[in-house]
Amino acid sequence: MQGIIDWIVNLMEILGAPGVGIAILLENVFPPIPSEVVLPLAGFTVAQGSLNMLATFIWATAGSVVGAYLLYGLGAWLGADRLRRIADKMWLVDANDVDSALHWFDKYGAASVFFGRLIPGVRSLISIPAGIDRMNLVKFGLWTLAGSGIWNALLIYLGYLLGDQYTKVADVVDQYSNIIYIVIAVALIALITYLIRRNNKRKKSDQSRNRPPNN
Repeated sequence: MQGIIDWIVNLMEILGAPGVGIAILLENVFPPIPSEVVLPLAGFTVAQGSLNMLATFIWATAGSVVGAYLLYGLGAWLGADRLRRIADKMWLVDANDVDSALHWFDKYGAASVFFGRLIPGVRSLISIPAGIDRMNLVKFGLWTLAGSGIWNALLIYLGYLLGDQYTKVADVVDQYSNIIYIVIAVALIALITYLIRRNNKRKKSDQSRNRPPNN
């Protein structure tokens, strides 16, 4: 982690606020660069007078949006048709599940993108299903901008307030992240359990239909 911090410091010293934007852009596509380290550090640097608060926020948010569009592009490249073909070859799921997921995203995609940008571990990944669903680019950008703006402003300001204690922000976010990961793990277990039960019911139903009638 210290190596990442040193690299970010050097980037900000050389480029100023645009360096923060580059670091956040990379954070979107390269998770080992965590925003909970970059942004509070940027806030601390603002407190020292080396960076401008508004410029830092603007560049950080621009980096978030550009990085999100890159992952959106990955999702669009993957596409619904390719995902359906992949699903049909997988155990427990099929193309109909992809259609159901896309239908859900059609209804709740905007909220998913907005709130997803506020959840560690999900912040970057939420852009991929948006791309798969071909969510309207302007709509995607605006909701990404809103969610990222809140996240960036909060972490930069906390770093500004805490000064040389800015690393405490990462500690708090880590605790928050652990709770999120537990919730996600429980949800995945519940989903897998549901899919296994559904698969077993389908097998029994198929066996009943294929059973020869009694004479």
